[in-house]
Amino acid sequence: MNTEINLFSPYQLGDLELPNRIVMAPLTRQRAAAGNVPHQLNATYYAQRATAGLIISEATQISPQGLGYPDTPGIYSSAQVAGWRLVTDAVHQQGGRIFLQLWHVGRISHPDLQPDGALPVAPSAIAPKGQALTYQGYKPFVTPRALETSEIPGIVEQYRQGAANALAAGFDGVEIHAANGYLIDQFLRDGTNQRTDKYGGAIENRTRLLLEVTEAVTGVWDSQRVGVRLAPSGTFNDMHDSHPLETFGYAAQALNQFDLAYLHIVEGLEGDIRHGATLVPTSHLRQKFTGGLIVCGGYTRERGDAVLANKAADLVAFGIPYIANPDLPQRFALNAPLNQPNQTTFYGGNGRGEEGYTDYPFWSVTSEPVVSQ
Repeated sequence: MNTEINLFSPYQLGDLELPNRIVMAPLTRQRAAAGNVPHQLNATYYAQRATAGLIISEATQISPQGLGYPDTPGIYSSAQVAGWRLVTDAVHQQGGRIFLQLWHVGRISHPDLQPDGALPVAPSAIAPKGQALTYQGYKPFVTPRALETSEIPGIVEQYRQGAANALAAGFDGVEIHAANGYLIDQFLRDGTNQRTDKYGGAIENRTRLLLEVTEAVTGVWDSQRVGVRLAPSGTFNDMHDSHPLETFGYAAQALNQFDLAYLHIVEGLEGDIRHGATLVPTSHLRQKFTGGLIVCGGYTRERGDAVLANKAADLVAFGIPYIANPDLPQRFALNAPLNQPNQTTFYGGNGRGEEGYTDYPFWSVTSEPVVSQ
């Protein structure tokens, strides 16, 4: 009897039975309707991908202040909750499971996107390199405003309320976005956090916001319905840390107190290395974190099977392959060729709706791999 674990082995995620270990990674697609409200097109898109063991939604801002890109969905208004209910109902009708990713972008925003044209907020007043995408196009990032210590409980409350709204919207759980250079990641790393209060300096202090948010969210959801995403090797959004092995090893170990469903690791890629990243091996975090582990970062079916067989992870998340292949598990199971994604349609804009979003074909015996035009 072959007992080797692979992508098609079932997995028990708390009280959720996942039929496979293939996770749809969170993918920003910028196709929300007016008011950053999910709508029927989004429901169709996620329902198409419901054969994943678990879907993690695109990053979803917890407040107007958390917005960093046009046309990304929120989870702070009643209309947004109702819009997400369309999505969760559609996924559940297809037998799927879906978590919402809770997001605050911090400094990765622009006054054009902020309420009343305010400055974006961050742990420290340090501008990122690069440009912000606004409704008028790309503009240079501005220097953000450092949050006052007295404001941070309000940020934690935004996460708690976002988690409560996700529960009302019918999600199966939530993932706290603490990766990719957004607000919680900005607090974790000393390259962006130069505070001198209880949220800065020592790693115990820089981890405080992550732990307070996790405590608040697990006060709404059973802890086995909550995950956290980290990107310890990531340089995206001009991120760096002096001692990433220590920083993220400490954070991973500190999260054990919550008995979470999983830790989701965005692994370092060639682009991170080119930008000077110190790679943090997933094995280092595997030793620190006692719960389930999801890995993400350029995986193929073969590499996914291998990392599971070696017990280096418990589930594997796929991003870009899921854009072009709504039936990715079936294609993997059949060794079928994959549709190739069209990068020009990854994000919304120019009135783009279903193009490159819901129009990729499902596999059939007559299918040929295609690029969406």
